[in-house]
Amino acid sequence: MNWDYPNPFTRPAMPRPEDIDGLNHTNNAVYVQWCEKTGWAHSEALGLSLQDYQRLDRAMAIRRGEYDYLLPTQLGEALTLATWLTASDGKLTMERRFQLIRDHDQATVLRGRWELVCIELSSGRARRMPSEFCQVYLPVMATRSVSNP
Repeated sequence: MNWDYPNPFTRPAMPRPEDIDGLNHTNNAVYVQWCEKTGWAHSEALGLSLQDYQRLDRAMAIRRGEYDYLLPTQLGEALTLATWLTASDGKLTMERRFQLIRDHDQATVLRGRWELVCIELSSGRARRMPSEFCQVYLPVMATRSVSNP
């Protein structure tokens, strides 16, 4: 697949009947839910789960989310959703990117971007990332592929 960044973390997706809206395509809110689930799955695969966030009293919370809905998808279409961590200041912020590709024609149907900020769960206030976050997340930062400017 023609990914925007190398070495994606991927998950399959397929619109179900309840995902289809009145325009007869996948509702945009479904894509947002898929991104959330894929972001968590990626974090867990890297070694940080919700339980770790709770234990550390820290979390990477979405400060801003942007989604570009490029093409519609239909009931039963096989899709692949990829995610990457693409930037961090190593203190408070990170960026996560998403790309959803329709399997049969390799068309990118969605791109997404999250600005994340580290918060203290008990207060909701911004706090420095714990060392565990830096040790797990910073080594996997992706840079854009040369073939995809």
